[in-house]
Amino acid sequence: MTTCPLCDSAAAPYHQDKRRDYFQCRCCRLVFVLPDAFLSATEEKSIYDLHQNAPDDAGYRRFLSRMSVPMLERLPAGSRGLDFGCGPGPTLSVMFEELGYPMALYDPFYAADESVLEFAYNFVTATEVVEHLRHPRQSLDRMWRCVKPGGYLGLMTKLVIDQKAFAHWHYKNDDTHICFYSRKTFGWLAREWETVPEFVGSDVTIFRKGAENASTPGLG
Repeated sequence: MTTCPLCDSAAAPYHQDKRRDYFQCRCCRLVFVLPDAFLSATEEKSIYDLHQNAPDDAGYRRFLSRMSVPMLERLPAGSRGLDFGCGPGPTLSVMFEELGYPMALYDPFYAADESVLEFAYNFVTATEVVEHLRHPRQSLDRMWRCVKPGGYLGLMTKLVIDQKAFAHWHYKNDDTHICFYSRKTFGWLAREWETVPEFVGSDVTIFRKGAENASTPGLG
């Protein structure tokens, strides 16, 4: 039986193309590929190394503003944040810091200091990250633990609409994309975290951590 890497429930075949087989969880509705379709860490990093993203790229800043703008609307001045999966050219963190929001960085390839994950922050962002996660439940829970009570977790990723759209979806064709989420998936995750998802535009989801469901370390 194929099991879901997010909720451990049974999954069924969802789509097949010349490159990979895709499955969908019957419970949380995550769409995913099996580990035999994963790239090696070296292959994966070689693709990320090709990304030409940098703080001086105005187009990239506009793209990231889909996360920064709604997050800034919710944050008190001076809030401290963590950019999880910042990539080879951290830019979202620069955008926040320019406005007075101190940032920490984590990325398993480019900023692999896991000590930053021992603290809690007013907000955590992960832009174009969660579709790459090999162990989505473990990684998402790790992000959530880094959010202070009353704080926010913002995830930016393209969302699955339906099976017909998925068959023609360019987003699935990136070999580093191995997990695909929908509004139902994030609804399931929010219930696990005892919160509700806020869907902003087509690809940003924000979760707020209530004081009653949090046990997080302090930020030193």
